[in-house]
Amino acid sequence: MTATTWTIGQLARHFALARGTLLYYDRIGLLTPSGRTSGNYRLYRTADMERLAKIRHYRAAGLSLEAIQQLLRPEGEGLRGVLEQRLFVINQEIEQLREQQALILKLLQSDPLTLEAPVVTKALWVELLRAAGLDEAGLRRWHRALECRAPEAHQAFLTSLGIDAGEISAIRGWSRSSGPGESA
Repeated sequence: MTATTWTIGQLARHFALARGTLLYYDRIGLLTPSGRTSGNYRLYRTADMERLAKIRHYRAAGLSLEAIQQLLRPEGEGLRGVLEQRLFVINQEIEQLREQQALILKLLQSDPLTLEAPVVTKALWVELLRAAGLDEAGLRRWHRALECRAPEAHQAFLTSLGIDAGEISAIRGWSRSSGPGESA
């Protein structure tokens, strides 16, 4: 190794990757070494390290190796289009998971013998909050605060209570539209 080149092992250690991963990237043309030693060992230069850093970054975003190859080609797709497509897929996966969550909650509620822990329903949750001293205005403030600070958690929480999608949409809608001083 020189100051500007790295062996495959050094590169693998630097990026906490298996050597086999780099061999695979070479085989598919995603990361080809810039040179070889006289003994035919792969040598990587700074540009290769920078390319691998981009690959790792895009992989962390969930992009496929094929999408990354397209991005890194000089004539490749723009990053924005690829990221928008990935975001679309993630949103579809989240929606499918929410549907599965709602179905599981319904299944658990329909057969209480399968439960090891009780399911908290909307009615029980409202009853508990009222017992803690929250009136209707307090409940609305609670929803607004959760929607403002953690909208995805608000969605997940409402879904976990077994509330149907239409009612969840209505609750989240007025939670977003009501100002902090307003009574919704």
